Parts: sequence; structure tokens; C-alpha cells
Amino acid sequence: MFEKILIANRGEIACRVIKTARKMGIKTVAVYSEADKDARHVELADEAVLLGPAPSRESYLVADKIIAAAKQTGAQAIHPGYGFLSENEEFARRVEEEGIAFIGPKHGSIAAMGDKIASKKLANAAQVNTIPGHNEPILSPEEAVKIAQGIGYPVMIKASAGGGGKGLRVAFNDKECFEGFSSCRNEARNSFGDDRVFMEKFVEEPRHIEIQVLGDSQGNTLYLWERECSIQRRHQKVIEEAPSPFISEATRKAMGEQAVALAKAVNYQSAGTVEFVVGKDQSFYFLEMNTRLQVEHPVTECITGLDLVEQMIRVAAGEPLSLKQEDIKREGWAIECRINAEDPFRNFLPSTGRLVKYQPPQANLEQGTLTLQGESYAQGSFGGEAVTNTAWGGVRVDTGVYEGGEIPMFYDSMIAKLIVHGRDRADAIAKMREALNGFVIRGISSNIPFQSALLAHEDFKSGNFNTGFIAQHYSGGFRAEDVPHSDPLFLVALAGFIRRKAREREAGISGQLPGHEVRIEHDYVALVSEGTAGQQARHALHISEFVGHLGEALVRVGEGAEAKSYRIVCNSRLNDIRLTGTVNGQPFVAQAERGTAKQPLAYRLQHNGYAILVNVLSPRAAELQTLMPFKAPPDTSKFLLSPMPGLLVQIAAHPGQTVQAGERLAVIEAMKMENILIAERDVKVAEVLAKVGESLSVDQLILRFE
Repeated sequence: MFEKILIANRGEIACRVIKTARKMGIKTVAVYSEADKDARHVELADEAVLLGPAPSRESYLVADKIIAAAKQTGAQAIHPGYGFLSENEEFARRVEEEGIAFIGPKHGSIAAMGDKIASKKLANAAQVNTIPGHNEPILSPEEAVKIAQGIGYPVMIKASAGGGGKGLRVAFNDKECFEGFSSCRNEARNSFGDDRVFMEKFVEEPRHIEIQVLGDSQGNTLYLWERECSIQRRHQKVIEEAPSPFISEATRKAMGEQAVALAKAVNYQSAGTVEFVVGKDQSFYFLEMNTRLQVEHPVTECITGLDLVEQMIRVAAGEPLSLKQEDIKREGWAIECRINAEDPFRNFLPSTGRLVKYQPPQANLEQGTLTLQGESYAQGSFGGEAVTNTAWGGVRVDTGVYEGGEIPMFYDSMIAKLIVHGRDRADAIAKMREALNGFVIRGISSNIPFQSALLAHEDFKSGNFNTGFIAQHYSGGFRAEDVPHSDPLFLVALAGFIRRKAREREAGISGQLPGHEVRIEHDYVALVSEGTAGQQARHALHISEFVGHLGEALVRVGEGAEAKSYRIVCNSRLNDIRLTGTVNGQPFVAQAERGTAKQPLAYRLQHNGYAILVNVLSPRAAELQTLMPFKAPPDTSKFLLSPMPGLLVQIAAHPGQTVQAGERLAVIEAMKMENILIAERDVKVAEVLAKVGESLSVDQLILRFE
């Protein structure tokens, strides 16, 4: 077994590999860019080597620097994680030639399967179901349109070396095909250094289901069941689960066997994933093979009890698999939510900056452990210690960040992966919703409200969805009103509870002037902000205590027959953001904090993705509050503002130019993605206020219109 390995990656996956290596008694070497000098993976590793400047092309994508770091530190093997050089055939070959073990498949397998065109030909030869398309590189947008017309719209345009949603477009007509081809080539060239593009038929209402495979150097190959990855936004996975709520046992077996046949055809040695598109009649077609660890691998680990990173390390060290196909367990249900640094209420634009607060929910699961009826065991002889939990299943958080750390603009937007394991799908969904409620992130925006809305959607809960789910249900973008709540008055009651407890604490402060002590009132008025024009909904509150129960109160919201009562028990500290307790006997986890820039005395409360801003005042103060003038936000209609932090790579208009609605105005690059800003109406440009190559901040002015 190896004594020391180097992880050629960053963020949560680097931390994830370090955890398993530490469990196996293997020392680790981290590599990092200048932007990551204070990153968590650097702190966790036994050693760390600086690669270079922040841009990945000058650090994490430079094979020579990574191999030199391995030699310098005496690392016997390199784990590439995912992304960056993980599926780079040349890198794997170089590592092998230098006498260093590559913790992944051999370079020949990467060459065969990492190239989407070549892999489809091999899949055909291995009698794996494949989808109709054009499997040769397309050289021009004009040729792309001609080929698309022959296949029939809609078509999917894909970069041969693409992945993670980059270098991929769906076109429904000639115009979209022409423009999508050019964008695919540009993204592929910038992200992967390979601009070859091919095309295939786009299956409408498809499911994206993938099979996890595992092979060793002795010719043994297994499939570890499937993962349902159909909940996607712009071809990037948002929620993954195992098993799939859709396919039958017969389909599951057939897909697994075809995945194994394909892996054996290329002598696959490591963990890998065969991706399929599945029609509503359960017909399935090979999409591609990812010759690396997948982001969503934890859900497979949850239901099988296997540590996939450990298996990769053992296979790379020459050990045979110790399991047969019939030994692979499938217990319970696992769901993973990707927690990303993006603002769902601003069209999911990237959000970078400092994590002022970062408090993930308490984790009680580790990789490679199955938990059944409160008992834990590590499956197989994999050297992993079991972690005993007090309830069936549990919560796992894979992350590479920490409170006070930075989310840089140069890399992926992922903050963490939140994984839960439940008895069945309904139990897993309930656990995930509770875990999301307790996930505290401040300083930057996150997609947690969006994840909460997805989990609450009836079609998701029933398993009635496909890859078009998000586009279908949120075609106009994601808005606050898209987040449902079964009882929004609960948050009003909770705000009243917090205000009453704060008054109790203030009343107990010594040294108060006689006759002017803080009084503990029973009656309050909650003013809940609505809309952007200063409207407020008014709710009368009456709060009564239960004698001897300091953390308990009965809160009545409203008056007369319409009033609702909430018996709240909560012993969390008043300055805690995350509050846990019970309401009318049912457990809850919610978030509450005091103050915003415009309303410093208000409370902001969140639960199940739903948020309110509420002032809890005395009746007289509430009466006066309604007389306060509302200050409207400034008019920015004559300006183009940067919607995100990023690099301004193009300005497509000049002073005096008239731009029509829908035309390009500027392009901003952030978190490895091109973001095109277009004109919302016909405008005439008066002035250019930013320069190409400038790093923009949120709401920085780019253009002024006449």
C-alpha cells in the first residue's frame, strides 16, 4: 500500500480524498494556487506545494508542476479528483511514465472513454445501446446546422472533452444551432483545451441515470447500482439520488450489465460512471463514460456502504476487488444537494466573497458506512471504522470551505455537498429538508432556497420528473413566491417568540432606573414586509408564558375566530442564527437574525426555503411605523450593471451605437462560465464605463444609455 499520495485538485474533493487517506494511514500532499493559500485542503494535508497563480491554466492544469510536486515530496501516487486533469489522457500517461501510480484508470481507458466520439463507437462495438447522432468532429457552424437538419431538431451539441455542463447546448432551430455551436467550441477550448464538437439527437422528456462501475487490474468489474441525476439546471446536476425512483429492477439490471460490458471492453481499472439517457418507456441509450470519480459518488457510498475513494486507492495499488456482484448491498435511500455560491433570485448568478458565517448541519455519517436501525457496519474488508448513529441513516457534509474563508471567482461555485441517507425516499426527503433548514451561510448567496423549493414540489416528491423539470416549472426564473410554505404564520409566531424572549432578557438587566424598567408586554404587532414598494402585512400577536418553562410560550397570531395559536418550545440562545425546537409538538429547525441595512431592527426568518422580514413592535410603535415614508430604490434603467463579480472579457457595443432588444452588450467570465449580457429593449449607447480585462464587482456600471 502507498505511504504517501498527492491530490491534484482543490476544494471539497481534495478534502474528501484526504479523509479516506488518513483513515487508511496514508500521508497526503496538497497542491494549491495563490488564491487557495488559505484553503481548507491545504490545512488538512500533511504537506502542501504551491503551483502558481490563481488561474487554473497556470496552476491546477499544469501537469509538469503537479508531477514535480509529487517527486519533490516523495508521493508514490496521484489522485486527480474530478475536473481539471482528472480525465486528461496525456496527464495520466505522464504520471505512469514517471513511475508514479495514477489513482484512476489507465491512460488508454481514458483515451477510449474520455473522448465522447470514440466512446460511442466503442459502445456500439460492445453492443451497448447508443443514441442516433453525428460522431465525427463538426468543423463549422454552417456544417452544424446542416447536420442538425438531417438528424432532426431538437439536437444536443456537445464538446468531445466536455463535462460539468460546459461545452454543451441544446438547439431547437437553425439559429440556436448556429450560435450554440460557436459557444460550445469557445467554452471547450477555454476549459479543456480541446474544441472538437459533435452532435446527437436530443431525447425529449429524458431521464439522466448513471451506473457506477468499479474494476480492478485482475479483470474483475462490478456495477454499484444507479444514481438518478435528472434534476438539472442548464445541464448541471442540482440534486442526485440513489436509487432511481423510476426504473424497474429489470431495467436496472440491464443497464448495469451494459455498463460492465463497456468497462470491460476498455479494460477499465478504477471507479467510473457510465451515463445513460432513459426514455419514459424505460428505453435507455449510452451517453458517455466519466473516467473519474463523480461529484455525486456519496449517494452510492450511502446505499452500498463502500468507500469509493478507498477502492480507487486499493485498485491503483494492485489489490483485487474483494466483492462479487451478488455481494453489493442496496440499503435505504440517499439524496445529495449541491450547495453552490449563486443567487437563485438573480438568475443563479455567481456569488463570490467571504463566508462571514458558515455553519453546516451536524454530520453523523462517514464514507463507507451503512447505518441500519441504529447500528453501523463497514461493508467488506476495507479497513474503515464504522460510525454508530442514534437513528436510521443520517447526514453527511462534504466541503472544502470554512467560516471566514473566501469563495474565489476563479473556480467552481460549489460550497459543499449535503448528503442524507434515509429508510426510504420519503424519509430521505424529510431529512434533507431539515438539514437544509439548519445550513447557515452568510456573506454570499447560496442556492439553498431553490433546493428547498425543489424538495417541496409535488412532482419531485412523487418522482414525476425528467431533465426538463427545472426548465418546465421555473421557466421565468426563480422568485420568492416560488418557495411554498404550508403555514407561513409560523414564522410570524416565531418572530414574536424571539421578541418576547429578548424583552425578558432586557428586563433582567440590573441597574435599571426605578420607574423606568423594561416592561414585558403580552401584546405586539408584527409588520411583515411585502414586495418592493414598502407594503407591510399587519398581524396582531398575543404571547403568554408557561410558568416554569423559560424556553416556552404560547403565541396567538391574529384576532377573533381567524386567530391561530402556536405553542413554541425553543432553548436556543437568542444570538444563535439556527434555532431548534418544537411547535405544537412537532420538531422544527429554522433560522433567525436581527437586522438588515434598511431595517436594522427587523427580524429575518427562514424555514423550508421561505423567508420573511418582520418588525415586532408594541401596538403604539406599529401605529407610528406605518406613517414612516418609503424611500424608493434609485432608477438604474439607463445603465448596464454587472450582475455578478467577474472578469469583463468583451464589450460588444460602442458609444453612439443603437442596440436592439436581444442583442449582446457584454460578456463576463465568472467561475469558469461565460455570462452574456443582452439588451432587454432597444437602446442607444451613450458611454462605456468599464474596460475589457477589468475585474468587476456586483452592480458596477458597464454602459450608460441615452
